[in-house]
Amino acid sequence: MTLDDLLGFELLRLRGVPVTVGTLITALGIVLAGWVISAAIQRMARRTMHKSSSDDNRNLHAVLRLGHYSIMIVATALAFETLGLNLTTLFAAGAIFAIGLGFAMQNVVQNFVSGVILLIERTIRPGDILEISGEVVKVKELGLRSTLVRTRFEEEMIVPNSLLVVATIKNYTLHDALYRLRAAVGVSYTSDLKAVLAVLEDTAGRFSERHGQKDPVVLLTGFGSSSVDFEISIWTDDPWNERKLRSNLNEAIWWALKDAGITIAFPQQDVHLDPEVVSALRGLATSK
Repeated sequence: MTLDDLLGFELLRLRGVPVTVGTLITALGIVLAGWVISAAIQRMARRTMHKSSSDDNRNLHAVLRLGHYSIMIVATALAFETLGLNLTTLFAAGAIFAIGLGFAMQNVVQNFVSGVILLIERTIRPGDILEISGEVVKVKELGLRSTLVRTRFEEEMIVPNSLLVVATIKNYTLHDALYRLRAAVGVSYTSDLKAVLAVLEDTAGRFSERHGQKDPVVLLTGFGSSSVDFEISIWTDDPWNERKLRSNLNEAIWWALKDAGITIAFPQQDVHLDPEVVSALRGLATSK
């Protein structure tokens, strides 16, 4: 058997169109070529990513992933055409099946479409810090169906992409990483108001871990039942370590007020007794 006979050997017929060894090899070659071309483009792009900023790298990563799927879809379509399959006829024949499958896979399709939207819009990218359902997480990997995130307690979570599209998500690093860090403290009503403000402003201004481009803010927020309440605000470019920074700021406020002789208030209650009750208690005391 010659090579031409081998390549022309008919394997099967699809809708009357013969599928030979040669056409099958050609179809597989088209799919393989698509994969090789996509891999080559990604390799060249990754070399560029090392020279670019982190934001550009995130954007390029999303474009590369979407481009890979696009190339493979085109290559697969060409392979089907090479085998003699009319894609228009194939899609029309499978329309009813696709509708039924769509109802059965609503969540999967919804997550897939949401993943494409996220890759195109780039409002959420790998490395971003988000708040999802009250949980602060860092995006590790953005996929077409789900997104892999990591919590501050080193727990990995798989989040459906549809949740990131339809829900209200806080992105602390969308345009910049600046984050407003607040700390609350209450002092005794006997404290000198001007002295308290001066101490808190000086402490916030000298806090070494704050962002220097924004000045701290000290506000008198209210008069509580046992304290005069203040809020100290600073800005940081490290929202991921917000818990530790808040702890350090609270400690700095504690020592500053202690050194200034200002009392940090704690809950207290004054009990007032009627004169009759006071007299009765005195009588009991003298009788003993």
